[in-house]
Order: sequence, then structure tokens, then C-alpha cells
Amino acid sequence: MDTDRIPTDTPAADTPRWFKGCAIAALCLLGLAGLGAWALAEFEKGLDGYGQLEQSGPSGSVADPLAPGATARYEDGLKITVSRPHTEPDGTYSLTVTYDNDTDEELRPGGESAASAVSEYGDAPLAVRAGRSLDDGASGYSLNWLNSEESAAALMPPLGADRKRTVPVRVKPSTRGVPVTVEVAPPAAGFRETAYFQLTLD
Repeated sequence: MDTDRIPTDTPAADTPRWFKGCAIAALCLLGLAGLGAWALAEFEKGLDGYGQLEQSGPSGSVADPLAPGATARYEDGLKITVSRPHTEPDGTYSLTVTYDNDTDEELRPGGESAASAVSEYGDAPLAVRAGRSLDDGASGYSLNWLNSEESAAALMPPLGADRKRTVPVRVKPSTRGVPVTVEVAPPAAGFRETAYFQLTLD
């Protein structure tokens, strides 16, 4: 007499093929979405030439300047930091402007000529002037840039990719408490926004 044997253990149910296929498809879609978002961001940066400031907090524009110690960050990887000023024993003030070239190309932070690399009054790759960023003139204030030639000389050599340079600035204000604006306009083949820093010489 034949009897059917009943298996004592039941085989584990196989994961349905459609479930595995859906999981793989979902992972592929997520990867493509991430790649698309990155490509769109790069395309948007390319449209404005990578010369835009990319800030959280103050924008670094003339109407919203950065504080001393802050860093202006450009979309192409260039970073510029203006240090907090400190008082020297003779009553002058020292600060530094640091260029961190995290781009993939050599930069010329001082432009083409040491004579036009720095300014106390007008447009230049590095301008340090008395007054607030939105002031047209600094009535009642004056500022003497004591080492402008040294600053210009430090700006002039080409700055290679992945290199950093610190430019010393030493100034003497007409009186304590003078507001000072530092404007950094790094030259570029295309366009690069000017970064504004606002500080006070206490």
C-alpha cells in the first residue's frame, strides 16, 4: 500500500522575480535622478561663468558685505578670506587677504600691472578704503595704506591651482572706529563678482 509522504519542512518561499526587478529599477532611477540634479547644477553654474559668489548667510555683495574673518566662496572653487584687523603698537592696523585657489586653472589675483593691482579710492583687484561698502565717499574719514606696494607685489605672481597666498595689508586711519571696506575683484577671463568685506578699526 502506497502512502504519500508529507515533507516535514516546507521550503522557504523564493523572493518573487518582479520584486527584485522593481528594487533594481528603483535604485537605477535614484542614481539617474542624482546624476541629473548634479548635471543641472553644473549647467546652471556654467551659464553664469562660475564667477558668482556662492554664500550661505551674507552674500558678499555691496549691499550685504561679509564680516572680517568670513570667506567669499566662488562657484568655481576660489575662496577669499579677509582676516580680522588687529592693532599694532604704533597705532596702525594689520589684516590679511588670503586667496585659496581651489579651481582647476592658474589665476592672476593682481591683474596685469602692479600699478593698478591695489587702490585706496577706485576700482582695482584689491581695494581697501575708508567708509562703508555703500558709501560713495568717506566724508570725515581717511585711511592711509602704508604697505600698498608690498601688497601689490604679493598679488602679482600667478597663483597656481590648489595653491594659497596671503597678502598683508597695513593701514593707518585718521581716527579710531573708522569703518573700512575691503573690495576683492579677482580678475578672470570671463566674469567674477566683486566680494565686499566690511570691518571697523576699533
